[in-house]
Amino acid sequence: MRDEAGFRSFVEANGATLLHAARLLTGDRHRGEDLVQTTLTKLYLKWDGIDAPLAYARRALVTAHVDSTRRKWWGERPVATLPDVPAEGDFPASDARDELRRLLASLAARDRAVVVLRYYCDLSEQDTAAALGMPLGTVKSSCARALARLRVDAASAAGGAR
Repeated sequence: MRDEAGFRSFVEANGATLLHAARLLTGDRHRGEDLVQTTLTKLYLKWDGIDAPLAYARRALVTAHVDSTRRKWWGERPVATLPDVPAEGDFPASDARDELRRLLASLAARDRAVVVLRYYCDLSEQDTAAALGMPLGTVKSSCARALARLRVDAASAAGGAR
């Protein structure tokens, strides 16, 4: 018999954090929601046998995201310009979170996962390495490379906005 109440409590306590991490990983609200649903399904199926559900959920989240980036998608394709775009003044200025999502989307999936786990989920380097199943040195170098790229991209975006 599954611990339904325990699972429900876990989702209520950690669902928003997992969703935000998923949105940062995917760069898209809807794909982030799908990713969390996939993760929670996997978690639910193994719920009674898991000692550290949050660690399991983070690992499942990242693994599902990386797996999804490896699949070829033959459906909808993004375009450079949107049809029926409202005039420039119709949208409020983008907030810092939108900018962060755009910057994170420019990173490779593994580098993005390292940055999200290290700085959004506030995991140590050791915990990040364990969550991603990679050596500590790889986490350190990936993190340094990703942060350097984010700094350059952020400076370019700030320079282009002026």
